Amino acid sequence: MKIFEPHAHMFSRTTDDYEAMALAGVRGILEPAFWLGQPRTSVHSFKDYYDTLLGWERFRAAQFGIRHYCTMALNPKEANDPRLREEVVALVRDYVDREGVLGVGEIGYDDMTPAEEEAFLAQIEIAKDKALPVLIHTPHRDKKQGTIRTLDLVRDSGIDPRMVLVDHNNEETTPLVKATECWAGYSIYPNTKMDPDRMIEIFRRYGTEKMLINSACDWGISDPLSVPKTVMKMRKASMDEEEIERVVWNNPIDFFAQSGRLSYADFGDAPAGAAAALHEGNSVLRGPQK
Repeated sequence: MKIFEPHAHMFSRTTDDYEAMALAGVRGILEPAFWLGQPRTSVHSFKDYYDTLLGWERFRAAQFGIRHYCTMALNPKEANDPRLREEVVALVRDYVDREGVLGVGEIGYDDMTPAEEEAFLAQIEIAKDKALPVLIHTPHRDKKQGTIRTLDLVRDSGIDPRMVLVDHNNEETTPLVKATECWAGYSIYPNTKMDPDRMIEIFRRYGTEKMLINSACDWGISDPLSVPKTVMKMRKASMDEEEIERVVWNNPIDFFAQSGRLSYADFGDAPAGAAAALHEGNSVLRGPQK
């Protein structure tokens, strides 16, 4: 089965992860912009990071026949730094027009501060101006109230809810998102988010329309193969094969295709990725390659 992974932070993963994902059927990856792990000190470090998503990561993925896309944003965790917020949001407005960018994200709430809300609203306006989809991060703490607040802001912003993917949902937040026209995303992430068995139960209760699953893999304890492993569990649970394909292939492509920059035709042939190729003078592999 072909898989489109709609939320993976490959910047923090190894080349071996790309190889394993390709072997497991991953044909496309969407990488949302996120935080660095430690505070950035300059808008220039954001620029270098965004350039990495558009260049080096696309190059690394192509070595294994995977098409790499991204969304651009000032992540909510970093939106609390007043030194950089306005400059970085202006940079995002520029970068969303670049090749390979399918939307604005991750945006949303972390600690639900006024600064986060200011950046959230500013970046929704960018998405509205550019007619691009939005990927929204819901907070890890007090998730239900954070999701309610998120949906209120989305409604009041005037953005078309069909262009909005609300991510990191759980059993409490699912009925809130399903009561809207937004899309619902779920992260299969050890210990702190969803697991395959809970996810299957949600599908049984709510169906698979406008529902996506992802690994959200980063430099924490996470698994870039969470989606294919969940596919195996879904099959063991006797879920219909068409329903499984909808969740891991059709739904993510249909959502991000709203950008006008992605289509099923993109996956007719694997992207070129010769082992000896270079990107900005660098190779994924070391030493001479045949």
